Amino acid sequence: MNKLLGSSLAACIVLSGCAATIAPKVDVVEPTQARPSPQAYVPANNGAIFQGAGYRPLYENPRARMVGDVITIVISESISAKQENTSTIEKKASLDASISALPLMNATQLAKLGATGSNNNKFDGTGKTSATNTFTGTITTTVVEVLPNGHLIVSGEKQIGVGQNVDILRFSGQVDPNTIQPGNSVTSTQVANVRVEQTGRGAKHDVQGIGWLARFFLSISPF
Repeated sequence: MNKLLGSSLAACIVLSGCAATIAPKVDVVEPTQARPSPQAYVPANNGAIFQGAGYRPLYENPRARMVGDVITIVISESISAKQENTSTIEKKASLDASISALPLMNATQLAKLGATGSNNNKFDGTGKTSATNTFTGTITTTVVEVLPNGHLIVSGEKQIGVGQNVDILRFSGQVDPNTIQPGNSVTSTQVANVRVEQTGRGAKHDVQGIGWLARFFLSISPF
């Protein structure tokens, strides 16, 4: 019984590790949508027209500033990196030794006792790495939290289904209200702590990935 339990536990650990390797998750702020807390209607008892609990100025700036407001994020991310390394190491050494005189030995015999040696080590190494990534798109997010300094935590999700395939785009980040453009839009380059995830479900995405068992063996293969 103990052996069976141990085997089951080991299998669960392996499968959980495989699952984490197969589908790495980006830490997008959850939930990806928010609504203002419902306010119960309480009739005014003071007889005044102005009620602070539900007040929102009629002529206020329409810029997003409250939980539940929407902000359009224009995703324009471009990352390019390049690195080149060149190394050259050369070391030379030589040794030449001879004996000029020894008792009871003539010049011919002394010549055979001479020693000569040389050493030459040389290493040349060259390395080059480059990467370029571009991500563009548009997604409308919801303000899910307002920080004490007035910055807005936004998060949103977009799902597009065509046939049997679903494309999913998720975004979250911290927006400074001063960077919001007319129409409540802001570029992703002006958003802090950006988290962008583009994934999908369906046959199209399944055929583009490696099976979980093959991925597991690739992860433990030393070659």
